Amino acid sequence: MEKFVPYEKLSKKKQRELDLKSRRDWNGVIPVTRKSENKKAYNRKKAQYRKSFDTVPFYFS
Repeated sequence: MEKFVPYEKLSKKKQRELDLKSRRDWNGVIPVTRKSENKKAYNRKKAQYRKSFDTVPFYFS
């Protein structure tokens, strides 16, 4: 049976091994707080997307 050694007194390598064992899997979920975008704010990407359609000529045959 191994002796109990406090976490703080373990080597960095052993601490890392214990940390990796204790972490859970998030199954693809990113654990970051998200906020919705401001609908009134100017969106540069959206403006470029719309501009590209306006400049292409379209002909009927």
